[in-house]
Amino acid sequence: MAVNTTRNDVDSPTGHDPEAMRKVMNRLKRAEGQLRALTESIGAESNCKDVVTQLAAVSKALDRAGYMIIANALKSCAVDDADGEGSHDGMTADDIEKLFLSLA
Repeated sequence: MAVNTTRNDVDSPTGHDPEAMRKVMNRLKRAEGQLRALTESIGAESNCKDVVTQLAAVSKALDRAGYMIIANALKSCAVDDADGEGSHDGMTADDIEKLFLSLA
């Protein structure tokens, strides 16, 4: 049985959308680079405004990655529910809602 390579929602063995996970990884790598640059730039001559602005950017990038992961889980749950499975990574819709709210 061949796997449909044009459908990205639940074709991977883990149920994760490969394209969504690629975007999450790109966002996390970007945040990692921002944080590394920030930690290397902090010193006696650091500008408070610039440091806080960069911290906010890193924080937002991490939050967005979390939201993308949760959105993918919700999408997968909707597909699973249609198929009668009803969970994603062993999580119920309530578990996913709690994850979402932990980022809010």
